[in-house]
Amino acid sequence: MIQTELSNIELYLKRLGYDTPPSPTLDTLRELQSRHTATFPFETLSTMLWVPVPIDLPSVERKVLHEGRGGYCYELNNMFLALLQYLGFEARGITGRVVMGGPEDALTARTHRLSLVTLDGVRYIADVGFGGMVPTAPLRLDTEEEQPTGHEPYCIVRQDSSYALRAKVADEWRPMYVFDLQVQSDIDYQIGNWYVSTHPDSPFRGQLKVARTGPGVRRTLNNGSYAIHRMGQESERRQLTNADEVIAVLEREFDIRVPQHPQLRQVLAKLVSSSERPD
Repeated sequence: MIQTELSNIELYLKRLGYDTPPSPTLDTLRELQSRHTATFPFETLSTMLWVPVPIDLPSVERKVLHEGRGGYCYELNNMFLALLQYLGFEARGITGRVVMGGPEDALTARTHRLSLVTLDGVRYIADVGFGGMVPTAPLRLDTEEEQPTGHEPYCIVRQDSSYALRAKVADEWRPMYVFDLQVQSDIDYQIGNWYVSTHPDSPFRGQLKVARTGPGVRRTLNNGSYAIHRMGQESERRQLTNADEVIAVLEREFDIRVPQHPQLRQVLAKLVSSSERPD
């Protein structure tokens, strides 16, 4: 039987800054999403090292809460949904197709997991696992108006039976992902996760992608390229030059306990070397 309830709820809430469970309100949802993206980093160290990524709840809790790691959407949004349901939110998982960096109508693989939350009859999407462009606040579903967050504004546009999430970056609306409200089962997430973690065409396979938010700031690491994005300012970018620098940034800026792996430094050195080459 698949475990669908959290076993480390007190620790989870404590990491998010709560001594007692908060009530299931919109303000709570906003605060939870903001704190979650600032506390638990998005990271692909496992797929970089070509090791399995189990997404059952006990494995995710162990990795994130006890091993000092982060994760990607199938991990972070799985844990977050279980938290929302524990707190009494009406919430369920949904999936979408990532189109960031490409055309909005591209039929990419259905490889992104997020949550649908209904509060007082109003529907929202909540997402804590979309890397460097993760929305840091819940977004109302049934409106196409611009919606502010603690970072970029977003909007959701209806497209027949699906929806497109767009973010306003440098005064330009850019597509992030397309999703629908189809009910998902555990096997749907398993298939998507299998593709993301094992398929040679997966953008995460053998690659390091890390992201974490803070008040008015996003930090990202793409292989050896480290960037700090402050809202309304020019981004600061730095090319890391060796594995030690990458590990130091992972520990200091993303609060990740870097896993012990015999090939870690070799893999990091190769990625840093590749990212230094001109396009």
